[in-house]
Amino acid sequence: MQHSFLRTPLTLLAIALAAIATPGHAADKSVAVTAIVEHKALDSVRDGVKDELKSAGFDAGKSLKYEYQSAQGNTGTAAQIARKYVGDRPDVIVAIATPSAQAVVAATKDIPVVYSAVTDPVAAKLVKTWDASGTNVTGVSDMSPLEKHLELIKRVVPGAKRVGVIYSPGEANSVSIIEALKKAMAPAGMTLVEGAAARTVDVASAAQSLVGKVDVIYAPTDNNVMSAFEGIVKVAQQAKIPVVAADTDAVNRGAVAALGLNYYDIGRQTGKIVVRILKGEAAGKIASQTSTTFELHVNPAAALKQGVTLSDELVKSAKVVVK
Repeated sequence: MQHSFLRTPLTLLAIALAAIATPGHAADKSVAVTAIVEHKALDSVRDGVKDELKSAGFDAGKSLKYEYQSAQGNTGTAAQIARKYVGDRPDVIVAIATPSAQAVVAATKDIPVVYSAVTDPVAAKLVKTWDASGTNVTGVSDMSPLEKHLELIKRVVPGAKRVGVIYSPGEANSVSIIEALKKAMAPAGMTLVEGAAARTVDVASAAQSLVGKVDVIYAPTDNNVMSAFEGIVKVAQQAKIPVVAADTDAVNRGAVAALGLNYYDIGRQTGKIVVRILKGEAAGKIASQTSTTFELHVNPAAALKQGVTLSDELVKSAKVVVK
């Protein structure tokens, strides 16, 4: 059967576009990145991902179509961003922090999703186990070494018994940490006193609610808490309660000490997974990963303002001493 083709301008345009879009060219690849909120730790993850992509030859704006959007702390906005990205059909979606990852995973079952800076991906229902998921989801966890954090608390406040923890009850990541802390504290001879902060604006009042009830305040890797950390420090200085954190950036902002992950390194680790997927590997065949590199940061001046003196041994063992 013979066909006759009428070459309209639209047909010619389609032919021209097909000629430009040669299969397998790096420029055909696209990565969409989203985070629940912007603060230093999550921004470092984003930058690490971008730098790792660039070092692998996927340069944003040149050999890679790249987009980034922050949900500004709003889970409804996170869901909107997730739906937009799914509609755009990128090759990989990178979701930074638990609420953004949950929104993206709920929105697609086929586009590869790489989560990052999610404390407990199993508790957050992103994957069923830590093994290769067999689905479209994999990523890198920022699981905190809670036993080591309790040891650090004892090094800062040797007689500490009551530990106040400020957290977001609506964030699966934070609830998971609270449950794990309860189990870890009993053998350490400590009790946990909860200071729930549903929103960023509630963080300072949650800190105030702990005054007179705790020997030390522990700030976990909670996005609300880190977004409003200065409010905790203000209360801690007035009440002379030392603050120990899980995020090393908190030490520059007034925490006494923190044993935390390098979030830029987590970003690079996440970026390596994204590159593997861009090169053809299936997300479901890549097991979820954790980071094992922890750094101790201390702030002796903040300690004095919060009523404690750090031992010389603790200061000497720190990777970073904030002056």
